[in-house]
Amino acid sequence: MKTITASIIIAVGIIVFGFLIYGGDVKSGTNPPSTNNISIVNGKQIIEINAKGGYSPRENSAQAGIATVLKVKTRGTFDCSSYLVIPSMGYRTNLPPTGEKEIEIPPQKVGSVIHASCGMGMYNFQINFN
Repeated sequence: MKTITASIIIAVGIIVFGFLIYGGDVKSGTNPPSTNNISIVNGKQIIEINAKGGYSPRENSAQAGIATVLKVKTRGTFDCSSYLVIPSMGYRTNLPPTGEKEIEIPPQKVGSVIHASCGMGMYNFQINFN
């Protein structure tokens, strides 16, 4: 009985430690909006999002009033983040396990926000247009 109890305590400790090290701020919303994943090429704004075990970066600050391409990159993605939903656009798609999916976004007004998530709603990201 002591061995089982000790094993459970150790397992819980490892899980908590891993959460604090690798995922402690995932849901906290303390991450500042990212702009280093956004570029303008040939008059189009390109926003790059990585999908695997969630979406990164989760908060993005983009330029309003310009045609935008959302480029979602996957690399060995087999979790629920491989199914992308953008409700405001009526968009749903299965992402390739490895590769890129480009999604055209029409120019947005200042203050617009596009929310996206996995099919289960566990993982999400947003794009704020300024």
